[in-house]
Amino acid sequence: MSNNPEPVGIELFAGCGGLALGLEQAGIKGVAFVEFNHAACNTLRANRPDWNVIEDDVHNIDFTDYRGKVDFVSGGAPCQAFSYAGKKKGFGDVRGTLFAEFARCVREVHPKMFMFENVRGLLSHDNGRTFQTIYNTFVSLGYQVQHKVLDASYYGVGQKRERLIMIGIRNDLTDRIKFSYPEPDIEQTVLRDILQNVPASPHQPYSDRKQKVMELVPPGGCWVNLPADIAKAYMGKSYYSGGGRRGMARRISWDEPCLTLTTSPSQKQTERCHPDETRPFTVREYARIQAFPDEWDFVGTIGDQYKQIGNAVPVELARRVGIQIVRALETCSE
Repeated sequence: MSNNPEPVGIELFAGCGGLALGLEQAGIKGVAFVEFNHAACNTLRANRPDWNVIEDDVHNIDFTDYRGKVDFVSGGAPCQAFSYAGKKKGFGDVRGTLFAEFARCVREVHPKMFMFENVRGLLSHDNGRTFQTIYNTFVSLGYQVQHKVLDASYYGVGQKRERLIMIGIRNDLTDRIKFSYPEPDIEQTVLRDILQNVPASPHQPYSDRKQKVMELVPPGGCWVNLPADIAKAYMGKSYYSGGGRRGMARRISWDEPCLTLTTSPSQKQTERCHPDETRPFTVREYARIQAFPDEWDFVGTIGDQYKQIGNAVPVELARRVGIQIVRALETCSE
């Protein structure tokens, strides 16, 4: 494999750089960053002009030239429902999905380790068959695989965001590479810890109707704090539905982590209102909640920027996992 003094990595589905930046901070040198979205690619180029940003559909990219030159592959592919999930045991189940392209990269590069991250819900999708198919695919490629769900709010991020982190170690190296997940903090990081002295930036305003409703919600509250007639009118049919509604008309308090950021700060069922001011979080507040440094700029329309940040892996979570990856790779010299 590579003889570089620092681990070398490739990242797929790089987005605006949350995972990539965290891994860079941990000491992993990225040699290729694959991303399809134009605005996200421009964000990467604006912040890291020296990075090799490959703006293309991942299906079009041949990774074989990186074989023997890369220690590590990372990324989080959007996982569509698999038509035949669970019926087989390997690569045949996932062809045509974006995950298949991640698996192909691992197969072609043959890295010492990989990290595949995704939403917690992947574990239960299709009664667990989707996850089992992904797991079986990695095993069929010659890797020992472990997984764990990490809540970012216990890893220095002011947001309750759960991510499934799968780590693969190549079978011929499992006696020399030992990976341990980072230890969680004793206490969660809350908004008060991260939203001090945030640089000014724009935000998407609420509609007049939503503004009037949100003004009635106290910090830490949601639709249950509204008068019943207002809640019924605002929520419509959702008022009579089952659980999973505490994100509606939600104002975050200073003394809790933010709920998981979405790609838009004022969607009807996923409001994330500022603790004191009746407005969504600004772009720079969004970025702080995802642990991006203030100097990391986002390119595109304000909608593009919110979407990029909302889709990102929290930088500090990525950094802490990355440190453990670097430590694991340091134990292996070939």
